[in-house]
Amino acid sequence: MANSNTVLRVDVTEDLLPLSAVLHQRAVIHRIYEEAGYQVLTVENRSQVDEVLALYRAWRAGDLIIESVPKPTTGPTSRPVMAWRSAPVTLLLIVLSFGGFSLIYFNAPMAWVSMLTFSAFEVIGGQIRFFASDGEYWRLITPAFIHFGWIHIAFNSMWLWDLGGRVESVMGRVNMLLLFLTIALVSNVSQFVFGGPSLFGGMSGVVYGLLGFSWVGPLLQPHWAIQPARPIMLFMIGWLVVCMLGVVDLLGFGAIANAAHLGGLICGAVLGAAFGLLSVSTQDKG
Repeated sequence: MANSNTVLRVDVTEDLLPLSAVLHQRAVIHRIYEEAGYQVLTVENRSQVDEVLALYRAWRAGDLIIESVPKPTTGPTSRPVMAWRSAPVTLLLIVLSFGGFSLIYFNAPMAWVSMLTFSAFEVIGGQIRFFASDGEYWRLITPAFIHFGWIHIAFNSMWLWDLGGRVESVMGRVNMLLLFLTIALVSNVSQFVFGGPSLFGGMSGVVYGLLGFSWVGPLLQPHWAIQPARPIMLFMIGWLVVCMLGVVDLLGFGAIANAAHLGGLICGAVLGAAFGLLSVSTQDKG
């Protein structure tokens, strides 16, 4: 649309398809697109801005009844393709996680692995020695990409795609990237402060952060249809408690980065509250 005039800017989860159908019936040339986690409706003719806005308000107030129009289906393969395209940042994080896992799985030189860990290390005489690495700020984030086994990478990738895909569809790519960087930073620093220099890694701190975000955010912004089902929430929190009690360690599954999990969860919940309040405030002003 060469000349566009903005009419609406609403949450991405709001279904504007019925309104669009009515506008088509009235020969109103318009466009609806996503921008930074919001849907934007524009019209070509400036004189129709007030008319369309009044139509939208009447529809939302219940004064105008518009029957929902079912979305067309284009075949069994169209939905998964669109799902992958709708969450490119989440997909990139999974790919990078498999990249970090491949260093461990294919026995890459320890110097390569050391470039990703929170604390730089070297192996001397079969012993790991950690040393300072001033100025290498990427280490605050990169431990999230290190995974130590197939179960580790599969579990984290599954939950990252489920939770991250939902969050990214609502928040947009830029905000999803900022969420990842913030949660990864907080979870990694939390683990370092709690456990000191050690080999830890994995995306689970970020997963718990997304869990906290997707639970708290919709409590403040109900338009975000990303809240996990209660059984999933209970399972994830229950697993966190079991790990913190040391049960997993006793069963011989290895040490768990509990501080990273808890730090990520709290960070995500705080971010969910902040973004939820900001979204509601912006929506009210609009």
